[in-house]
Amino acid sequence: MDYLKAFLIGGLLCLIGQVLIDKTKLTPARILVSYVVIGVFLGAIGVYESLVEFAGAGATVPLTGFGYTLAKGVKEAVSESGFLGVLTGGLKATAGGIAAAITAGLLVSLIFRPRDKS
Repeated sequence: MDYLKAFLIGGLLCLIGQVLIDKTKLTPARILVSYVVIGVFLGAIGVYESLVEFAGAGATVPLTGFGYTLAKGVKEAVSESGFLGVLTGGLKATAGGIAAAITAGLLVSLIFRPRDKS
């Protein structure tokens, strides 16, 4: 049942993004940034936590989950370190994901031949 919930919520988030790409003039980059900002906002007001408890990876893997993790990291760091946590909390919370994305990008660029679109 957990897999089904993760699939449905994650799929719904992806479906919304695809509809926005197909039916609006928003660029994919703006939609991705909007997803992160929505995740930060919903995480900051405490709404996204219940979605994470319900859907697990279906809520944490999409970009809204990245925004949620940023907000959660800042909250925790501010409670521990004060104002300095605003600057460090988000990076500490998301460092693993950022490092994985950079490493995967490097490996793919070594395996395939990156080139300009000409």
